[in-house]
Amino acid sequence: MASYLKKKEGNGMVGKAPEKEQPAQIKKELLNDRRAAIEEAMRKLIEGNGRFVDGKHSNYDIRKRREELVSGQKPFAMVVDCADSRTSPEIVFDAGLGDLFVVRKAGNFVEPGDLGTLEYGAAHLKCPVLVVMGHQSCGAINAACKSDSAEGNISFVVKPLQEAVNAANRNPDAASRENVKVVIKQIREKSPLISRLEKEGALKVVGAYYSLESGKVEFFNA
Repeated sequence: MASYLKKKEGNGMVGKAPEKEQPAQIKKELLNDRRAAIEEAMRKLIEGNGRFVDGKHSNYDIRKRREELVSGQKPFAMVVDCADSRTSPEIVFDAGLGDLFVVRKAGNFVEPGDLGTLEYGAAHLKCPVLVVMGHQSCGAINAACKSDSAEGNISFVVKPLQEAVNAANRNPDAASRENVKVVIKQIREKSPLISRLEKEGALKVVGAYYSLESGKVEFFNA
């Protein structure tokens, strides 16, 4: 007990927390900060999509924003999205320049380079949220439902989607949702860094499905 006490002039002894308790307190504070960042990021995504659905896009000084970003970036979320021209995350979530760290590819599946990009966003840019988003009427998923091969390099798109396609009994809409789950599972399995950050509470990994008809994004855990 004496080792945890120190003298204070004119006022006897005062308590001093054991050093082994200090890291725990710091860890708790960091965890609270990360939880707050995750909640804030999800709020921005949900509210931004709400504005998009209502046709009320935000207006901001793009020139000023561009100048602000010269010194660095601090996106509040990462998004793995399909290359489909109708699903641009920055527009769907009514986000501004520098707000989202995006990986796009037909079928929104991930390869080593994509995982490295996401790890950079999670570890170095400290994005608190990772969204994997599928969508209605995905051309890549439709093609994968019809065949596990295709002409030219398109085969490299349809083959990775077969796990989701088979799990969904080759139903395109169900396969789009299933593919999100498959991709999230693969990210967790193939990226120890992202998996660790998620387990520590420093990162939220969430699935999403975008409706072309309504414009609404449905978030779900996977």
